[in-house]
Amino acid sequence: MKTKVELTFPKELKDEPVFYEMVKRFKVIPTIFEASFSTDTGWAYVGLDGEEEEIEKLVDFLKSKHIIIDQRS
Repeated sequence: MKTKVELTFPKELKDEPVFYEMVKRFKVIPTIFEASFSTDTGWAYVGLDGEEEEIEKLVDFLKSKHIIIDQRS
């Protein structure tokens, strides 16, 4: 399954290796198409490639980190 999402990160996560955790914990390949980070917030337009169940687990993980997820086509 391939899907595209926009992720909005709270400032509390600016120093956390979220993308590293995504790759290590889930069988999902993220592709960063565009991103911007500052000291207050960050966002990334990302493609996710993997089994639907793994992507759902990843989405739950991101939500638990208070990352806002906006589904894109």
